[in-house]
This record gives sequence, C-alpha cells and structure tokens, in this order.
Amino acid sequence: MTNDLPNRLLTHLRHVDLAVPDYDKQLDFYAGVWGLTKVAEDSGVSFLAAEGSPEQYVVRLRKAEEKRLDLVSYGAASAADVDTLAGQLLADGVRLISQPGKVDTPGGGYGFRFFDVDGRTIEVSAEVEARRHRRIEEKEAIPVRLSHVVLNSPDLDATRAWYERHLGFRLSDTLSSPHMGEVMHFMRISNQHHSMALSKGPHTSLHHVSFEMRGLDEYMRGSGRVMRSGARKVWGPGRHMAGDNTFTYFLDPHGNTVEYTTELEELDEDTWHPHVYDFSRPEVTDQWGTANPMNELVAKESFNDVDRGVFVAPPV
Repeated sequence: MTNDLPNRLLTHLRHVDLAVPDYDKQLDFYAGVWGLTKVAEDSGVSFLAAEGSPEQYVVRLRKAEEKRLDLVSYGAASAADVDTLAGQLLADGVRLISQPGKVDTPGGGYGFRFFDVDGRTIEVSAEVEARRHRRIEEKEAIPVRLSHVVLNSPDLDATRAWYERHLGFRLSDTLSSPHMGEVMHFMRISNQHHSMALSKGPHTSLHHVSFEMRGLDEYMRGSGRVMRSGARKVWGPGRHMAGDNTFTYFLDPHGNTVEYTTELEELDEDTWHPHVYDFSRPEVTDQWGTANPMNELVAKESFNDVDRGVFVAPPV
C-alpha cells in the first residue's frame, strides 16, 4: 500500500541540467530540431521549456570544458516537505551540497541540493512559480513535458535501495535476462510507471532523457523530423512492454541519448505488483516489432561517457 512509504516527499521530475563543450551546437539542437523553447539565457547558460509543461524549464544547458550531467531536479509539494526531506537526509548521513533556501533560477522557489549514492547532484524544490504554458495542438510534434530520466549505475541494486530508502521511490518493473541478470529497474514517485529508471552500466553516467509527446501521431511526426535532420537514431520507433510506452532514441550533438515517447502507463499503486521481464525476448523490448533489434551495439550507445563531474567520496 502507498502508506508504507511515509518518506515519499517527491512529486514529479522538474528538469535535467547538462554541461556541454560545444554549447552553440547543443542549443541549436534542443531549441530547434528537438522542439524545446529557449526561455532565458545568460553567459553560457540557457534554460529550455516544453510548451505544454508548467515547469519553467525542463533542460538547462551550460557551456563547460567537459561534458557532464550537472543535476537532476525533482519537485516537492511544499517548503515544509523540502525541510523535512533535508532533515531526513542529514540524519541518515547523506551529504548535502546546500541547505534549504531560495532557488536562484527561473521561477525561484525553495529548495536544496545533495549527492546521491553514485555522486550525482540531485535538487529538490517547491514553490517554484508555474510557467504559462499551453495545450499542444493536433499534429504539433513538439514535447509536451519531460517524461523521465534514466541513469547508469555500476551497482544497480545499491542505487535502487538508496532511492527507495531516502527518496521514497518504488519499484514498478525490472528488466532481466538469463545471461546478464537484472539490468534495469523502473522506479516511480507517483502512479506514472516511472519518473526514473536505473540501468546497469560500466560507470556512472546519464543513460537517457525522455520527453512526452501529445499522442502517437505527434510522436511519429516528431521522430520523423529528427530523423530527417540528420541526427543519429539509435533505436526505434517501437513500443516497450515495461511501461507500455512508445520509444525512439536519438543522440544529441554530444552523444547523450534523448527519447521521444508517449502513452507511458499509469498504474494503480495499491494493487500493482512489479514484473520481471526477460529483455532477451524481442516482444519485451519492442511489442510492435518495428524497431531495429536491441543488441549489444545499441545498448552500448546509452552507456555514455564516464561522467567525471560526479562527486567521489574520499577514502574512509
């Protein structure tokens, strides 16, 4: 039952922040081909919104010498919940980067930052001013909102346990195979099948960032536009079994994997029981059978580069 997780204080995924060496090329991709809207820019930092989302921005780009995942941001319902979470993390020995206070990014708000078990920077905020957004129209093939983020971890189960214990995530489903064991956990903070997934990888890095489209037609039109742009398509179009969502994966100019998706499953949390799917079965990775086969080369694309920006704890 949902009341067995009193520490679930997160409400939704807000934004993903990326650092990139070729800032101009990356900005052209996200604000042009990908279909986001640049809402603010200041000295090598830009904020990009999804037209259908009340979030002030869903992607932040920062010019840097080295590519990295700067942070992943989640929302909380109130400033009191932000304070409660910070207190819980501190009591559990989680390293805070900042104490709860004013958030100095578009929309303001009240929040703080901390390191997860793999050294990523996580932000939680509340009372962020909602952005004026609009309904995405029929055949308008641009992202409605940010859907989910998937993170690579060298110790899949330890990372899953950390997010369950400290941030109230629950397991929705798992991908496994006879020769590799468990390779991905789909994790939720609401009735959305997953706001985050954890993937078994050789190093800590970003696996992919996913953007929700209006519907199947808009998802296909958007996928086609990105394909015609010359961006590299990694996998798709197809439909996963876990989450029942559509997928087309592309590489952005710096080799980060980004996804268009739609119709991600909403589940009844009180009755849901996690499945373990054998992803070596082709119908598990793609129910439609329309995507290029999932193989080792496709999988390796989303291992991404080693993220050297993560915090590394000193030896004890």
